[in-house]
Amino acid sequence: MLYFSRWKTIAIWAVVIIGALFASPNVIPQSVRDSMPRWLPSSPMTLGLDLQGGSHILLAVDRNDLINERLTAARDDIRTMLRDAKIGYTGLSGSGRSVQVRVREASEVDDALKALETLVAPVASGVFGTTSVVEMIQDEPEPGLLRYTLTDEGIDYRVSTAVTQSIEVVSRRVNELGTTEPIIQRQGADRILVQVPGLQDPQRLKDILGQTAKLTFQMVDQSMPVQEAIQGRPPAGSTVLYSTDDPPVPWLIEDRVIVSGENLVDAQATFDQRTSEPVVSFRFDAKGAARFGQATQQNVGRLFAIILDNQVISAPQIREPILGGTGQISGNFTVESANDLAVLLRAGALPADLTIVEERTVGPSLGADSIAAGEIAAIIAIMLTFAFMFVAYGSLGAIANIALAANIILMIAVLSVLGATLTMPGIAGIVLTMGMAVDSNVIIYERVKEERRQGRSLVQSLDSGFQRALATVVDANVTTFIAAVILFYLGSGPIRGFAVTLAIGIVTTVFTAFTLTRWLIAIWLRRLRPTEIPSGLIRFPAETKIGFMGMRKYAFTFSAALSVLTAVLFFTWNMNYGVDFRGGSIIEIQAKDGTADAADVRARLGELNLGDVQVQEYGNPADLLIRVEGQQAGDNAEQSAVEKVRGELQEEYELRRVEVVGPTVSAELAWAGTMGVLASLVAMLIYIWIRFEWQFGLGAVISTLHDVIAMVFIFVVTGIEFNLTSIAAILTIVGYSINDTVVVYDRVRENLRKYKKMPIEQLLDLSMNQTLSRTILTGTTTLMALLALYFFGGEVISSFTFAMLFGILFGTYSSVFVAGPLLILFRLRPDMFEADKEKDKTPLPSATAAT
Repeated sequence: MLYFSRWKTIAIWAVVIIGALFASPNVIPQSVRDSMPRWLPSSPMTLGLDLQGGSHILLAVDRNDLINERLTAARDDIRTMLRDAKIGYTGLSGSGRSVQVRVREASEVDDALKALETLVAPVASGVFGTTSVVEMIQDEPEPGLLRYTLTDEGIDYRVSTAVTQSIEVVSRRVNELGTTEPIIQRQGADRILVQVPGLQDPQRLKDILGQTAKLTFQMVDQSMPVQEAIQGRPPAGSTVLYSTDDPPVPWLIEDRVIVSGENLVDAQATFDQRTSEPVVSFRFDAKGAARFGQATQQNVGRLFAIILDNQVISAPQIREPILGGTGQISGNFTVESANDLAVLLRAGALPADLTIVEERTVGPSLGADSIAAGEIAAIIAIMLTFAFMFVAYGSLGAIANIALAANIILMIAVLSVLGATLTMPGIAGIVLTMGMAVDSNVIIYERVKEERRQGRSLVQSLDSGFQRALATVVDANVTTFIAAVILFYLGSGPIRGFAVTLAIGIVTTVFTAFTLTRWLIAIWLRRLRPTEIPSGLIRFPAETKIGFMGMRKYAFTFSAALSVLTAVLFFTWNMNYGVDFRGGSIIEIQAKDGTADAADVRARLGELNLGDVQVQEYGNPADLLIRVEGQQAGDNAEQSAVEKVRGELQEEYELRRVEVVGPTVSAELAWAGTMGVLASLVAMLIYIWIRFEWQFGLGAVISTLHDVIAMVFIFVVTGIEFNLTSIAAILTIVGYSINDTVVVYDRVRENLRKYKKMPIEQLLDLSMNQTLSRTILTGTTTLMALLALYFFGGEVISSFTFAMLFGILFGTYSSVFVAGPLLILFRLRPDMFEADKEKDKTPLPSATAAT
């Protein structure tokens, strides 16, 4: 395995050089990139919202609103069609999903059915209209009573159409704000994801997205005083609406719409020439201008109302006919509110109400702090890892460090090429992968040492070490890769960023370990012609003889007690669930004067009737973290709670981060997180069962489940907030623990084939001792990387890394004291494996190093 032809050498270094080219834009200033030739890579990684600031908003289409609108339209259609057909009717009403009407004359029922047949006609749907959907079905519960009911597929069709139309409207609105590279896309059947990076005013974005912007021009009903209509009953065909004033002013408005916002072709914020107040000027299309002109011609002297989302903006008097198709909307506008209204009118109305079910907003200042913290943590982790490998392996450690540097470059290059978004958990994924990437080299080097101790030459030892380590490294990394894939498909937002970096890191790790590291060692052998393996400052005994299996009863007792205690605490103590799983809001604020008063903030927020409000110091004396419990009135109530907090504190504090999760999304996230852990365990069980035997698969899953229980114990006892990043931490530990266990099991399988008559307890002790140095070295490098993240990565991921630190310790413990003894419990026997045709005792052919 140490021979490389010229084309292999060229291919290896071509990959590294190309990777360096694609990674270079991340360190080259924008001004320099702009002057570079176009054929050179120039796209750096995209920074996530948690690093550059911005807003992540998940909108849901209101299905009930669509149903009500469709039933209202159906009632109007029935009324118009029957009148046009001159058919008498009575009892036109709607309830639930149905609308019904009674035809007066039995002889006219067939005519009525024919007149209303368009209501049950199929409508085109799907791509290019290739399929059809029946929106309504008709039945006759009693003679003469016609009932039309919305179908499930009809409602789904309306929802899908509304989402498609809403995406177009939302895109136009967001683009009007002048933001760069917003992401607006469908998510699921009835949701729209909006991500706007680098946004300076997140509240304005929410205001823009939260309005339906249905503009109508309707006449004011002056047939009776509005107070009488409020106290009694409004005239038929009229409704009481309120103005946007404070306090609101009631108006009696005719239901008939003269002209709507659909007829607008332009809207601009301008200033009134007489009063210099901000107004919105508008212009109708030809149809709208004709209808508006006709209505104003016929109603000179009357009041007409300009209505936006069922609120009266203004109600001016028609002094003369308006025939030019232009006009202006005046009200209590500021310059910004006039601009926003013009944006809404130009973008068009939403086809249905959109509810914010999830919001995650990070201010630009917090994003800058996160970038700085991530860079410091990554640099320290790299320095610690490089130093440790050099101390442990000498010149071989230096070779491993060169491969590790290439690994990092390739990771960054792939992230840049894919256009992946780098988040703070993504940085954690890079640092963690770097710590775990060392494991491949450690496995190889420790195997080389072992082969050398058996009397093989240096070249034979190196060649055999790479050969025997290949299957172990692949199996160990595939299991972690499975966890990353499941995390990507079941996670969301920053968690997906973590999964992407982890998965890419695993692929680049295997590549560099078995290509670049081997090539460098081949060069080292040819140029320096060493006679012995370099020894570092850290030296382990050549052969340890620790009786691990003799301690299995104590280990089982400890693990069983820990599991029972965790179960008791889980059901008796209140776990500190974050907003991801219980709903509610998290708001991080920073005092503008540099000193935050938690008691004062707690007292002020306690008067807002928001339920349980927790305020605690966060990071430094200027920062506070506010937790507001989930509001019982639904998703809109969560947004109202945040607005109350903002209004109360915005004078003295800057809102650096806002996370709002409604009850609908929190239940979905909890389900997805649970399924993620279970799915990863099942997938790993299947893989290990296929690669080994059922005893190994079951043992690996049980020992990994033990680690999950241990991490739950840490969350319960310490009170660390359990949120989506906690699920990511658990899944990562699942991958790490399986990785560790597979390395041990691979050696057990090899020894089972080699030592047929050795008692299983003795064989397991031998296997554990043979892999002990690798277990300690890999655990140490990973812990050092995580410690760098914990102490220097900032508050945002501190709980994430804290949990992982304990997870690594528990994972290392379980791979020796749980996974191994379980094989005894499952009565694993050496005769389950066929003997290798070529025994290990057979001398390996001599190998030469060449390039």
